Amino acid sequence: MTVTHSATAVLSRYLPAIEAAIDQVLPAAGELTVMLRYHFGWCDATGQPSRARSGKRVRPVLVLLAAEAAGGSGEGALPAAVAVELLHNFSLIHDDIQDRSQERRGRPTVWAIWGEAQAINAGNALHVLAYRALARLAVPPERWAAAFDRFTATALRLCQGQYLDLAYEQRATISRDDYLTMIAGKTAALIGLALELGVISASDDRALWEQYRRIGEELGCAFQVWDDLLGIWGDPIRTGKPVGEDIANHKKTLPIAYAFEQARGDDRTILSAAFQPGPPDPRLVPQVLAVLDRLGARAFTEQLAHDTIERALHALAQVPGAPGPRADLATVAHYLVGRDH
Repeated sequence: MTVTHSATAVLSRYLPAIEAAIDQVLPAAGELTVMLRYHFGWCDATGQPSRARSGKRVRPVLVLLAAEAAGGSGEGALPAAVAVELLHNFSLIHDDIQDRSQERRGRPTVWAIWGEAQAINAGNALHVLAYRALARLAVPPERWAAAFDRFTATALRLCQGQYLDLAYEQRATISRDDYLTMIAGKTAALIGLALELGVISASDDRALWEQYRRIGEELGCAFQVWDDLLGIWGDPIRTGKPVGEDIANHKKTLPIAYAFEQARGDDRTILSAAFQPGPPDPRLVPQVLAVLDRLGARAFTEQLAHDTIERALHALAQVPGAPGPRADLATVAHYLVGRDH
C-alpha cells in the first residue's frame, strides 16, 4: 500500500502540467474537440465539464522522470511526454472500436456514443496531434531527428502489435512466445519510447538512450502482463470493464496462452470451445475462469509480472541517473505490477 501511495504522489506531481499541455495541443473548439476532451475524461458527451475518472498518465510521467534522471528538465521534455500520451490515446480509441468495447473507465467509449466512423476520425486526429506536440521538442536538430525516427518506428510497432492481437482472436490457440512477440509491439514499445524520448530530450549519449529504452520495454512487458491479469480478475468497479471481458472477446492474453499449454482433457475442451473463431459466447466465461483457477494461471501471471519488473529495476540500478528521479522511476515501476485498475 505504501508503494501505491508513493507512486500516486509521483504521478500526481506531474499531472497538472501534463493535462494542461495536452489541452493546449487540442483544437480550440468544435464537436471533434468535444469527443477528444470526453475521451480524456474532461467533459461529458455534451461538452459540459466532467469529473470522470481519467487515465493515470503513466507514460508521459515516465518521459519526464527519464529526462530528469538523465540530467535534463521535466519542462523541457513536456512536448515529448504529450506526444507519447496522444499516441497512446489514438491507439485506445481505435482499440475500443476493434474490440467492440462499450466501456472505458466506467463510461461509454467514444465509438459507443458517436459511432465508429467518427471515433476513427477522433483517433486519427490524436495521431496527427501527437506529431504536432513532438515538433515542439526544443533540442538540437540531430536529437530531434532521432526522436522523430524513434517515434515513427514505435507508431508502426503499435500497429503491428495490434494486428497480432486481433489476428490471434481468430486462432484456436497461441504460445507464450507468440504472446510475448505481440506485447513487444502492442505495449512494451511505447513504454520503451517514453523512457528513450525523455533521455533524448536531456542527453546526447546514444548508448544511454538505448539503455533506458530497454528498461522501458521490460517495464512495458510487466505492465501488459499485469493488465492481462486485471482483464480477467480485476474488480469491474476499479477497472471500468465488465468481468471476463477479455475472455468474452477471445483475447489471447498471457493467462489464456499459459492455460492452453497446460490444459488436458475436459479443461482443454472448455478452452477450445470458448476460444474457437466466431462470435463470442459469454456463457462460457465462468467455465473458463474455473479452468484458469485449476491450472494456476493467475499465480503464473503474477509471478511473471514480478520477475519482469525486477529485471527492469535491476537494470535501472546499473545505469547513470540522478538519484531522486531514478528512485521515482523505481516507485512507478513497482506500481505497474500492483495497481488495481
